[in-house]
Amino acid sequence: MGELWSALAWYLALAGLSWLVLPLAYRWFPALAERGYGFLRPLALLLWGFVFWLLGSLGLLANDVPSLLLALLLLAGLSAWAARQLPAGHLGAWLREQRSQIVATELVFLLSFGFMLWMRASYPRIEGTEKPMELAFINAILRSPSLPPHDPWLAGYSISYYYFGYLMVAMLAKLLGVAGAVAFNLGIASVFAMGAAAAYGLVFNLLAQHAPARYGTLRWLAGLAPLLMLVMGNAEGLLEIAHARHLFWQTDASGQAQSAVWAWLDVKDLVNPPNEAPRWAPRYFDTSYWWWWRASRVINDRNLLGQEQELIDEFPAFSFVLGDLHPHVFSIPFVLLAVGLAYNTYRGGNESKRPLLGLYVEDGANDWRQLLQRHPGAGRRPLIDVYIQPEAILLAALVIGALAFINFWDLPIYAGVLAAAYALRRAQAHGWAMARLGEFMSLLLVVVGLGVLLFVPFFVGFSSQAGGILPNLINPTRGVQLWIMFLPLWAPLLLWALVQWRTRPASLLLRAGLGGLGFVLALWGASLLMARVYAGALGNTPLGAAILTGFGAADLPSLLAAALQRRAAAAGGWLSLALLLGLLGGLLAWPAKPAGRGPAHSASQFALLLALVGALLVTAPEFVYLRDQFGTRMNTVFKFYYQAWLLWSVAAAFALGSLWLAGHKSLRRTAAWAAVLLALGAGLVFPLYAFADLASRPEGQALSLDGSAYLPADARAAIAWLQTADPGVIAEAVGGSYTGYARYATFSGLPGVLGWPGHESQWRAGEYEREREEAVRTLYASSQWPLAAEILQRYDVHYVIVGDLERNAYPVNEAKFQARLSVAFQNDSVTIYAVP
Repeated sequence: MGELWSALAWYLALAGLSWLVLPLAYRWFPALAERGYGFLRPLALLLWGFVFWLLGSLGLLANDVPSLLLALLLLAGLSAWAARQLPAGHLGAWLREQRSQIVATELVFLLSFGFMLWMRASYPRIEGTEKPMELAFINAILRSPSLPPHDPWLAGYSISYYYFGYLMVAMLAKLLGVAGAVAFNLGIASVFAMGAAAAYGLVFNLLAQHAPARYGTLRWLAGLAPLLMLVMGNAEGLLEIAHARHLFWQTDASGQAQSAVWAWLDVKDLVNPPNEAPRWAPRYFDTSYWWWWRASRVINDRNLLGQEQELIDEFPAFSFVLGDLHPHVFSIPFVLLAVGLAYNTYRGGNESKRPLLGLYVEDGANDWRQLLQRHPGAGRRPLIDVYIQPEAILLAALVIGALAFINFWDLPIYAGVLAAAYALRRAQAHGWAMARLGEFMSLLLVVVGLGVLLFVPFFVGFSSQAGGILPNLINPTRGVQLWIMFLPLWAPLLLWALVQWRTRPASLLLRAGLGGLGFVLALWGASLLMARVYAGALGNTPLGAAILTGFGAADLPSLLAAALQRRAAAAGGWLSLALLLGLLGGLLAWPAKPAGRGPAHSASQFALLLALVGALLVTAPEFVYLRDQFGTRMNTVFKFYYQAWLLWSVAAAFALGSLWLAGHKSLRRTAAWAAVLLALGAGLVFPLYAFADLASRPEGQALSLDGSAYLPADARAAIAWLQTADPGVIAEAVGGSYTGYARYATFSGLPGVLGWPGHESQWRAGEYEREREEAVRTLYASSQWPLAAEILQRYDVHYVIVGDLERNAYPVNEAKFQARLSVAFQNDSVTIYAVP
């Protein structure tokens, strides 16, 4: 199928899937103005993928097209059942009523899909960074006869990674007959477009509750959501322009360029003097150098020896410029589906009249058997006070469990958002009390527990590199770097929060600020206490020594002294977060109530909740981080900041919309808007230049979606042969991560003896057959056939690749293969030997 037709078929397939599940969304999102229409595509893919994966994992379905169609038929049956539950003509009348909103949402999806198709077609190459890994998973799923799919880089094992996103891409590719290297780029375009439509729909629902009489205006204002979430960058792009203009640089007496401003900002590369003529474009713009990479590394961490520790502060626009289809990117539309579900819960959608589990306890009970009372009565109160229909709980568990299977880090975050939304609804109806904590924990545990149960075949075979929680003592984030990272989102959020505080007493504002400061100081104290406990438990152990070495400290007292000094020097960061936490938390704790009305479950309160969760996510790695193979807070900051960006962009889009709808022109309001627009302008510099760089291509180079087109012609021919060959293990050269090695396993989908060792170590918590790397070397270099034959038998190798990579990596002794194996494929530079 031609690439253009593949893209069209892909688009139509997603559209068909969305309409297939429309009755289900209509049933499951009753509290939303557009009934979850913006979430239809991710909802459809999740449901279809779950049915296919679960039945396949249980051995009831094969990994083939008839099984995909059967899973689709089962989904259609479920949707037909939902449609029959509706009153006759009800859905049709709603569709006619919401015609304008449906058209608007579809237009957002189409424009977003087309834009990202253009970006990927301009630079489709699947090389470098994590792209080969992601393609390897897609192709392995396409070639696996059953589920779970085989690991393409460790023959004999199944994938030990959260691969649900890659499964969904592979399902569409298999159904439509699209090659994996094309499906990869179509997958990126789909995620971008589904995320845009979901963000648009979510903010429209918030604004529709906030100002129901302004529907026409709301459709335009909701467009801010995909702009802020997926297109907006951080303020580093503006710094690139300032640096290229030679701003803030002076020449000293020795002729050297110096700048106190750039030294204070301390953004890598930008601390160095400019070496080109001033211009209105970033350094190295319109070259092959990835100048835009620096935007994802604006925050600097260093150990006590001054050695840099890499830290990732990626955001969605950077992700789509980079073009990785990594789990944190693929999860975007599904995260928004979870947030939409949380908002539906907050608004009372699918609420029931009885507690979830129906367990009651007698007041003053002192016997555990009294907890088994199953019916309400005099003097009894609910043990678990969660009034949500079982069907809605099942849906929530399915979405939360799927998030873990797509991007494991999302599980606790969005289960927490869902439970917090319900607790907030209860608090607004019944007041803040300890019962709210019980409701929060009850719903959290039920949803997480059931979600794990629904996806238990995945969790059984999954291993994690997580090794506990460590205190962050010496790397507090400097305030200026936090503001560079989040300025475009913080500016509208802070203005919106301050406008809302105008209706509260000043005494409450003071209490809120002190509360935020107290919370941050408590976290600081907890991290110090954790360090003291760990020091007692790990003192004089190899692990304790390794942790101190990583810090660059000689002993615990010197570490704590340096920690206090660094925390004081970086006060701007934690004070900014304390202010943000106080402003947002105070507004949630003391909501404004309209005169003469009961507690309002307002869109503003839900947006505040999202903003507060985002602030907590950014605050957490200031004091603790998850221990993994990297040994630093790099991955924790990466994962938490990314989700904070998603939540803050939703809240910021709603904030801008509500501020616009409020009107009230004044000089002070105009000045505030000017400041916000400047901050937004700073965030738009990155996408304007970065996407322009991505779209530029050498003269004469045609647009293409084939991510393998850059490979040498001989390698492509060999891969094409492997893609149609009988399944079997292949042996090829082993090399490091982010290299061109594991090429044939990646692009063919056949399992290799070993791919990128570093990645396998991450996926399997450091436990994998490390001797495989040396075995492959021996296989190629040894002149002894018995030794080579034993290796071929040990790993059940069917094909041996001898190409340029193998000849460069090893002193290949090819004579033994020539003498004893048959040639299955050969061209000028690549030979594939078949093992009998």
